Amino acid sequence: PRYISKFRPSVKREAEKNKAQCKTMGPAKVALPSPEDFLRKHSKEPKLPERKKEHDRKKVPALSVPQSTEHPVMGIQSKKNFIKANALAVIRALPKNPQPSCVDRRQGDKYLLETTGLVPKYVKKKDYGVVPKYITQRKEEMRAQKETSALEHLEKNAMKRLSDEERRSLLQGLKKNWDELNCEFQHLLVPVGTLRRKLYKEKLDAQMKELEHDIELIESHKDIYIANE
Repeated sequence: PRYISKFRPSVKREAEKNKAQCKTMGPAKVALPSPEDFLRKHSKEPKLPERKKEHDRKKVPALSVPQSTEHPVMGIQSKKNFIKANALAVIRALPKNPQPSCVDRRQGDKYLLETTGLVPKYVKKKDYGVVPKYITQRKEEMRAQKETSALEHLEKNAMKRLSDEERRSLLQGLKKNWDELNCEFQHLLVPVGTLRRKLYKEKLDAQMKELEHDIELIESHKDIYIANE
């Protein structure tokens, strides 16, 4: 027998319930636009809002213009001769100095020299070429810092004098080391056969000579100075 799902009737019911024509592909026939709805001139331009009524507008502030009923102050007179005063002021006035300018060519444009940057204005300043104060101050600070660091370096690397107890303990330690090396040197065989033993004997001999030199140097000098590490 052919297999039939048990959910088949429920699927059919849901399909009939949710059935709709042209649900995914759209209607079979599309209505044509009306010939009266054609594109008109200036139809796509932005439209201004409607004009408000007069009572909705804000009141315009009053202008400071004299009204027709106002009259100027009358009766003020002056005996000054303004024509003569203006003539004397023009006669006594100093002539204006022409502004320096430059022209790029004969029929070219005219430019003021002051704004072009061709005039050496900064050279005429009082403080032109003078070292600024902050640079001199910084140099003095650096010089003082170098002096303090040099003094600290000298104090750090200053020589230290050994006391009598330190000198005595140093001598004892050097002599003890020499005795140990001498004892080890004496225990070596007299006929040195291998090269290794020969080199070891030479090494012990050099160490003993160095210790003897140090002991003699410390014993011959009472005051000994050492440098701080």
